[in-house]
Formats: sequence, structure tokens, C-alpha cells
Amino acid sequence: MNETHPVAPHHLPGYLAGPDGSDPLFSAVVIILLIVLMLAGVLYFKLHSMPEQFGERHNSTQLQLISILSVLALFTHNNAFWILALLIAAIRIPDYLTPIQTIASSLAKLASDSKVTEPEEPSPKTDSDLDKATPPAPSVQSEKGGN
Repeated sequence: MNETHPVAPHHLPGYLAGPDGSDPLFSAVVIILLIVLMLAGVLYFKLHSMPEQFGERHNSTQLQLISILSVLALFTHNNAFWILALLIAAIRIPDYLTPIQTIASSLAKLASDSKVTEPEEPSPKTDSDLDKATPPAPSVQSEKGGN
């Protein structure tokens, strides 16, 4: 069945479809196209994860912001989000919260170490407590006469 038609030229190129319906050029192009598409997809996802890889050495809040912007750029195809995520990953945002927390904990420690003892409130005294606490009054003799 691989015989060529008697009217056909004897030197046919190899990429033409054979009489049995096989098409080697189409098969090769389909395989190459699938490989290229897979590599393009891997490159695309690798490119979109680049800001997250750069931001892994920063604090967690900054990494969350970078991740959100990268995912937004991936799904919306808006390159501004991706560029913003890349800029945030490249710039180290200063950590203002840690020094403030350290100052607060130091002040709390100082306050607990040097507690000022407050004077105790005097308890209400009864008549019997007053009698015990006060010495008896000296007897006063009258000047007019006495004993």
C-alpha cells in the first residue's frame, strides 16, 4: 500500500502525508508546540513568583503584601501590580513596631521592679483602741485647796 501513484513524481519530499494518512510533519509540530507551551507556562509562573522569592528575606507583613500583589497581577494580567510587588520586594520597609514594643516592655519591667509602696489607709479606730493608745491625763489639783 505504500506504493505511489504512477503519475506522481518519483522524488516527493518526506514531510508530505503518505497514502496511509500518516503526517510526520503535523505530528512533529504538535509535539514541539506542546513542549513550547509547557515551557512558556513554567516561565510565566516562575516570572510571577519572582517578587515572592525576593521578598522571602523580609518580614512577614511585607511578604504577605508582595504575595497578594503577585497573585493579583497573575489573575488580572495587570503589570502594574507585578511591578509594585517587585519594588516592594526590592525595598526594605523599616520595622517601626519592634522598637516601640521593646520600649513598652522595658517600661513595664521598670514599673514592676520599682513599685512604689503606697501608704496604707488607717483603719477606723474604735473607742477601746483610742483608750489604749492615749496615756491617762495627769490629775490637776486645784490651786485653792487640795489635799
